[in-house]
Amino acid sequence: MNPAPTPPPQPRPPPSLHPEPVGTFGLIVIGDEILSGKRSDKHLPKIIELLGARGLSLGWAEYVGDSPARITAALQRAFASGDVVFSTGGIGATPDDHTRQCAARALGVDLVLHPEAAALILERMQDIAREQGKPYEPERPDNAHRLNMGVFPAGAQIIPNPYNKIPGFSCYPPRPDMSAAGPPQGAKAPAGGSEPHAVGERGGIHFVPGFPVMAWPMVEWVLDTLYPHRFTTGAWVEQSVIVFGAMEATLTPLMEAIEREHPGIRVFSLPSVDHPEYGRHIELGVKGAPVGVAPAWAALLQGLKAFDVKLGPELVRNQ
Repeated sequence: MNPAPTPPPQPRPPPSLHPEPVGTFGLIVIGDEILSGKRSDKHLPKIIELLGARGLSLGWAEYVGDSPARITAALQRAFASGDVVFSTGGIGATPDDHTRQCAARALGVDLVLHPEAAALILERMQDIAREQGKPYEPERPDNAHRLNMGVFPAGAQIIPNPYNKIPGFSCYPPRPDMSAAGPPQGAKAPAGGSEPHAVGERGGIHFVPGFPVMAWPMVEWVLDTLYPHRFTTGAWVEQSVIVFGAMEATLTPLMEAIEREHPGIRVFSLPSVDHPEYGRHIELGVKGAPVGVAPAWAALLQGLKAFDVKLGPELVRNQ
């Protein structure tokens, strides 16, 4: 009896043309002053800008008030996500600054005075005394208290602050081969901050002050030092058209078909009822890697011919 023939191998689905990276980028903005309206958040648009200039995009953002329980819960979620997260605000040493303590609690580690951070803070104290023409008195109570700004979760790595030298810090979720907050302490670090030694391959939270003048260059340092391999400038395109006289529900089957037939491409729909130039309309488009966007865009335009709609300007955005 002849053995049954081996069935032919099944074709594998085509790979995504723009697969999700291992971990996306997120933002946590901390502070009652934002939620109360006392101050307007400037971080969200700036982080989007800094990421976009490097061909990256923000996957999510979260606002949290000065509640230790809520901050800890938000940080626990962020550490568990595997995402690269920037956290702004609450890393000072006043009673309403809880971020450092909450980060340690979220990781289950102790708070310790980081030696490099302490040295930078002492250097800053000397600078201030020199600027004010006063003697340097490190034992003075207010100066001693400033060292609390260098008390970070054990194992944290510093983020240099070019504005006033008071550093931020980075922490990473635990791995079997390293501590909860950061990489092995024996690894060599570049001058002025945490060492890249493959931390760009995993998620973590990078804590910076709430002051934009300090926070934004620190975020840029983190991106350019730890994540340059993730930069994809020119590898992402968004193409859309202004559609008049359509309802989103009517266009949904077409949008679903485009995503189904073009793996790795995302279809988006942005309705507007009072646009200053176009009035009531829908901006309908596709986004992804250029090689995938081209056929998906053609299919979208072809599909729109089946509807009684008027098409306006076509828009193209690149990263």
